[in-house]
Amino acid sequence: MSFHPLDARRPGDLIRTNATLKSLFIKAGAVERLQILLDTLLEPAARDHCRVASMHEGVLRLIVSDSHWATRMRYQQKRLVRQLQAFNEFATLTKIHCKVQPVLVKKPPPAHNMRKSAVAAETLHDTATQVTNPALKAALERLAQHHTEK
Repeated sequence: MSFHPLDARRPGDLIRTNATLKSLFIKAGAVERLQILLDTLLEPAARDHCRVASMHEGVLRLIVSDSHWATRMRYQQKRLVRQLQAFNEFATLTKIHCKVQPVLVKKPPPAHNMRKSAVAAETLHDTATQVTNPALKAALERLAQHHTEK
């Protein structure tokens, strides 16, 4: 059995012909529109911390970055519901539900610190004196300098 890849197609063609992708694209556009409308009413500091997750059966679900912003959104809920209901997209809005989902921050890998060794420095320096290639010789000398105590 051999694998025969499908012919490549343009994204627009895929969205028009695949019903699942089409409905997903429409939902993503609706969420984006809701986010834009919400951003017009949020204070500038809150815009980076509050994202629209969905709007279903009159409940607007927001994803917030931490509990601080969830609390602030709860305090503003009545005002936001009243103001958002003025838009057609939020006409059925009755409640705002906040879910805390911290932003994932990747930690940089730990730095590997070389232990300084006089023996390693001496060995690298001796090797550098025997090498004829000038680039390699210079590199070995620089490496030996890392091991010398300052």
